[in-house]
Amino acid sequence: MSSVYRIAERAMGMNGATWARHANPWSVYTRFTMLPLLALAIWSRVWVGGWAWAGLIAVMIWVWVNPRAFPPPASLDNWASRGVLGERVFLKRPGEVAAHHRYWAALLSAASLPAALIMAVGLWRLDAVSTAFGTILMMVPKIWFMDRMNWVYADWLRQTGKELGDV
Repeated sequence: MSSVYRIAERAMGMNGATWARHANPWSVYTRFTMLPLLALAIWSRVWVGGWAWAGLIAVMIWVWVNPRAFPPPASLDNWASRGVLGERVFLKRPGEVAAHHRYWAALLSAASLPAALIMAVGLWRLDAVSTAFGTILMMVPKIWFMDRMNWVYADWLRQTGKELGDV
């Protein structure tokens, strides 16, 4: 499962400077807009026809720009920044991450799949309830994943004696 995360990291072109900017809470919290914006872009085919592709492309651009859009945070002592730092440890130092954290990360990632199916069916059928329900169900494991990454980071700091900001 960790190779899937690394492939996504490479596809996003994430490097040290990008990760530092992504640790800005504004980057983390605005990232939660992506699934609703994606659903809206796909749903908009009803209103704007083929122009819905422009909305979809705009969302994909936002996915790539978001981790780069904000400056590095003034402080890393917050939930969002620690979650990003935990994600970096999870990706860069998987051997230093407890097995129970790796298990839950995989489980939470997999939990999004049935929700994605519900969202997709809702978008296909133009069923607002299924679309909204699937979107929310996809977001819950992602938020939980970020919380787990906070735990990963706290455990890693304790185990290694490193200080906040180290990865």
